Amino acid sequence: MKLIKHPNVVRIYEVNHGRMREDEARRYFQQLINAVDYCHSRGVYHRNLKPENLLLDAYGNLKVSNFGLSALSQQVRDDGLLRTTCGTPNYVAPEVLNDRGYDGATADLWSCGVILFVLLAGYLPFEDSNIITLYKKSH
Repeated sequence: MKLIKHPNVVRIYEVNHGRMREDEARRYFQQLINAVDYCHSRGVYHRNLKPENLLLDAYGNLKVSNFGLSALSQQVRDDGLLRTTCGTPNYVAPEVLNDRGYDGATADLWSCGVILFVLLAGYLPFEDSNIITLYKKSH
């Protein structure tokens, strides 16, 4: 995407911003939580929240993007849980991986917490080149 500059294609200006000042991270996190809360109130669970799916408009306002893995409340089983394992390994909630079902809202909130950590620290809280080891670290 760095090679493409067209008015009808999303443009990436900076991919790795590093850690943010607390006031800046707070502003983005408040916007993220506001957006996620709204989605949940409409029965939409994103299930792939990560910095790459958070865009900024021309005014610096956060926009949640890429709802390709999202689920609707109609997809929730009789027990109130979702079953599809999906998401990005470093941001996915542990319960999504346990094959017993998970609540879409709390799984999204876990991802929001990881995003907040990344905004403030500048690195991931759970990271490993081996995916099994990564999952064990996040449990």
